[in-house]
Amino acid sequence: MLKDQEQFEREERAKRLVMARKNAGFAGPKAIVDRLGWNVNVYKAHESGRNGFGIAVAKKYARAFKVNLNWLQFGTGNALDPDELPVAVADVPKISWVSAGQLSEQAPITDFSEFPTVAALDLPDGEWIALEVEGNSMNKISPPGSIIFVNLRDKRLAPNALYVVADETGAATYKRYRPNDDPPFQPASYEDVPPPQFQGAVTIVGRVRRSIIEM
Repeated sequence: MLKDQEQFEREERAKRLVMARKNAGFAGPKAIVDRLGWNVNVYKAHESGRNGFGIAVAKKYARAFKVNLNWLQFGTGNALDPDELPVAVADVPKISWVSAGQLSEQAPITDFSEFPTVAALDLPDGEWIALEVEGNSMNKISPPGSIIFVNLRDKRLAPNALYVVADETGAATYKRYRPNDDPPFQPASYEDVPPPQFQGAVTIVGRVRRSIIEM
């Protein structure tokens, strides 16, 4: 009996999710996942009711579709009476690590219009780029394949904060700032990864403020 109730609630929640997506102007699941970079298979499973989703995911959906969280998750209240501020969606240029290194040069890249973009929800004010993480040197925080969002305007150093930096060769890397270590930009890995060997002066490209990976 309990399983029947859980299935009913999951299916009703899925119906509300479909309604919210359509009312937000997205014709199908692909349109929304392409816009926001969500995992298409995960989202389709939620819309079909095949898989349920918890409150944290419901909050993400409610904000993206500008609907009331309690309505989406529990079927109570008015769908069009959001209980949170509308989500702000930014299209962030996704660049290569080579291009990231070029940002440290005297005449850095200023036109990102040719780069593909990845959508991000509610980023703070700043000038943002996105990078896909390669390798295991930061896998405590960002496993390989993660997308990190870098604020190019934030170059202030804070202990244990995360940064993309580049040396005089233009090689860019993503590391944690440890001011008492040598070098001060260190891996954060579950594996025995050596610190980077910088050539010449190190320039701060920007501070990493968000790391995401689709499951």
